[in-house]
Amino acid sequence: MSFSWHDRFLQQAAWTAELRGYLFEQSGLDSAFRVLEVGCGTGVILAEAARRSSASIHGLDLDPVRLAEARLHAPAARLTRGDALALPYPTAAFDVCLCHFLLLWVADPLSALREMKRVTRPGGHVLALAEPDYGRRQDRPAALAPLGRWQAESLRIQGADPDLGRCLAALFDQVGLRIIEAGSLQERGERPVDARERGLEWAVLEADLAGIVPADELLRLKRIDEQAWRAGERSLHIPTYFAWGQA
Repeated sequence: MSFSWHDRFLQQAAWTAELRGYLFEQSGLDSAFRVLEVGCGTGVILAEAARRSSASIHGLDLDPVRLAEARLHAPAARLTRGDALALPYPTAAFDVCLCHFLLLWVADPLSALREMKRVTRPGGHVLALAEPDYGRRQDRPAALAPLGRWQAESLRIQGADPDLGRCLAALFDQVGLRIIEAGSLQERGERPVDARERGLEWAVLEADLAGIVPADELLRLKRIDEQAWRAGERSLHIPTYFAWGQA
């Protein structure tokens, strides 16, 4: 099964929908004047922010292909190609600055957070809505445990930090953001997972592990995965963290 990144970002947004609604409300997004998403991808979160708020919504991403797609999904947003490590905005320009599954992919997440703090006005809010910790991934049955180790290895090869989630609150503290709330998302195993979502998970996993794990071994584990879902014995938990801070 092939997949589109927009589908993947929609899937990730579904995981954080409840938390995001709470944080958007508590941080005053509805009444904000200017809002920035760093690493906006194909515009999934931008489109939601535009629906919720009359603010001037801005999105930044390094990938021109994803920005082109974001123009379709979030036409009201003002989009800029740029680097999270050197945000092309004035100091104190935004009321709310947010990111979603971004910091693990940034070469220097501490610098990225400093930049997010810099462009947020004093008293404004910085939201890291989701950062995973693949190093603590839990798969049941135990025969599927290698998937977590292999995926973490693949992410490191791709330049990501698979363990970043566990460090998120400490990073907020290091850059001088006053933490209002931080914690982890609910386990994904506690909600229904349909066949389409399972298929998308495997498509992403197969793309990540191509060239790392033999195809026949992946196929063997995929069959174990499918059998475990049918038997009601399958669970998957990737601890995923959020932080809400004030500049």
